[in-house]
Amino acid sequence: MDAAGTQQRSRLRGLAWALPWLVFQVFPVLDLVTTPRPAPARVLIGALLVVFTVAYLAVMSRFSGARGFRADFVLVVALALGLSTVLGTNYSGLWIYVAAAAAATLPARLVWPVVLAGTAVCAAVIIGYRDWATLFLPVLCPMTAATLQGTRHLLTVNAELTAAREELARNAVAEERMRFARDLHDLLGHSLSLIALKSELARRLAPVDGARAAAEMADVESAARRALAEVREAVSGYRQVSCAQALAEARAALTGAGIAFRGPDRVPVLPGTVDAALGWVVREATTNVLRHSGASAVAVELADDGVSVTLTVTDDGRGPTGATAPGSGLTGLRERVAAVDGELTGGAGPRGGWQLRAVVPLVPAVSATGVTT
Repeated sequence: MDAAGTQQRSRLRGLAWALPWLVFQVFPVLDLVTTPRPAPARVLIGALLVVFTVAYLAVMSRFSGARGFRADFVLVVALALGLSTVLGTNYSGLWIYVAAAAAATLPARLVWPVVLAGTAVCAAVIIGYRDWATLFLPVLCPMTAATLQGTRHLLTVNAELTAAREELARNAVAEERMRFARDLHDLLGHSLSLIALKSELARRLAPVDGARAAAEMADVESAARRALAEVREAVSGYRQVSCAQALAEARAALTGAGIAFRGPDRVPVLPGTVDAALGWVVREATTNVLRHSGASAVAVELADDGVSVTLTVTDDGRGPTGATAPGSGLTGLRERVAAVDGELTGGAGPRGGWQLRAVVPLVPAVSATGVTT
């Protein structure tokens, strides 16, 4: 709904809350009808009551809007004061409207001073005219104010909850978009790098070794079909890359590119989220080696001490330079690893080249309140 529609709905809600209180107009209306007065006086009093009612409804139309003194509220107070003090206790009930208007539209710090002052004036008029039968009217002023102030508070809290729910929904959509973009980057980056590498190799082999070139192109076809299947799985939201699967793919891709690969002897059974996060680390590291490193050898080490698992990928390529900046792949990896309470670091290896290291706890962290994070 647009802003104009929202504002219109807010005004209608305020008027809906204002209408029931018009029942207290029965006292001044009866007085106007039954008390003998000259015709001009009746017309004037009736006109003032109409102006009072219109001003009151205008104030209450801002029930869910901004708070503050406005001319319509001042007019309500002035008419209530003038009519009740001049015409007597039948018009003292107008202070109930003042209390309602104050609770509905004034800042919180001003509501009760205004309401109590109006209650005192209402009581003073009744005492001054010695009409003890209407002493219940001053009691209704603070009761009305408390009711409407509580209602306004509930409406405000409900509006804040609605806004918070909408914000959470927007954040969830943004997070899902980031996850999807990250998955596509990691999936297609690896597969397309492998396809480009094997296509280049097949082009070089075609004039001298047709059979080998055909085998490389068959690998390209297989990699393309696998990439297509992975993208479909990612779109469906079911894609998970296990560490063992990523290591097998890394071995095939790197050895096919003429890069020596040394991996762990075994992959321990890992929690699903940890396994998936480390799988993405292996995949992104392999993609970076194929794209940028110029390495001739890659070593992957996997250590599990029962508390955390450490994955280290080291190559003997060019390594980082002063101008090296983390790309979107490494940024996405850090987010993946951080999501399972892990830490990812990357930089120069102990013997040159590049080293990527991920440390992930096997048990999720527990906060001081006992909530798993």
